[in-house]
Amino acid sequence: MTEITVAAMQLAFSDDEAANIAAVSELVREAAAKGAQVILPPELFEGPYFCRVEDEGLFVGARPVDRHPAVLAMQKLAAELKVAIPTSFFELDGQHHYNTLAMIGPDGKVQGIYRKSHIPDGPGYEEKFYFRPGNTGFKVWPDAAPTTLGVGVCWDQWYPETARAMMLMGAEVLFYPTAIGSEPHDPSLDTSRLWRRAMVGHAVSNVVPVVASNRIGNEEGQIFYGHSFICDERGDMLAEFGKEETGVLVATLDIDRIRRHRAAFGFFRDRRPDLYGRLAQDI
Repeated sequence: MTEITVAAMQLAFSDDEAANIAAVSELVREAAAKGAQVILPPELFEGPYFCRVEDEGLFVGARPVDRHPAVLAMQKLAAELKVAIPTSFFELDGQHHYNTLAMIGPDGKVQGIYRKSHIPDGPGYEEKFYFRPGNTGFKVWPDAAPTTLGVGVCWDQWYPETARAMMLMGAEVLFYPTAIGSEPHDPSLDTSRLWRRAMVGHAVSNVVPVVASNRIGNEEGQIFYGHSFICDERGDMLAEFGKEETGVLVATLDIDRIRRHRAAFGFFRDRRPDLYGRLAQDI
């Protein structure tokens, strides 16, 4: 039997980078003490979600993967605790800027990076001002844990193509670090239910567990709504937070059982790629 214990965390962030990294580190330690082998912090946890506004002064926060303080801190922690930490950060690569994830393995080494593919643009989420669309393609990570991990970043989580692509590449668990909350253009719009349902749909249609980690708190009037969760391959909640809790969620997954369920459903057996050409046509 192949089991893996996974964790998601939920917390608020300030404009104090060192304090944010310390708070995430504390929750990583808590999750590791509970047996977690893969521990997921939220998206861009080094500071406030700066994409609320377009401000050229904020580009100073981007740094290369080998010099970013969030990545360096998680590398040290991963090596000490022997855990994997998918780490979201604002990347500078030459003249280019990306919303990037470094997969840090239990030896503390960066196994590679994934650059967010889908970049949103709208009130309160003006990411196209800051980030180029990712050029890595979707990625999976076979060597970070006892089973293959797939990781998409925030807006990626709304796209069934992201989940299905990672599944076809061999993913056995899907992870989504996130920064999402209120909609400044429509205060009555609460997307927390939609956000969860989209990912639960990926779980059901791919017969795969999903781990989602979101931030909480009030950042200049934008309220981040939490609701981080871990669901199983049938979309049932194994662990979940509401909109205000700080802490870690931990669940153990039986990968061999999940594989049997996936095979029995026949979703991958019955695929018809010969009929799907329209999905890849930009017309």
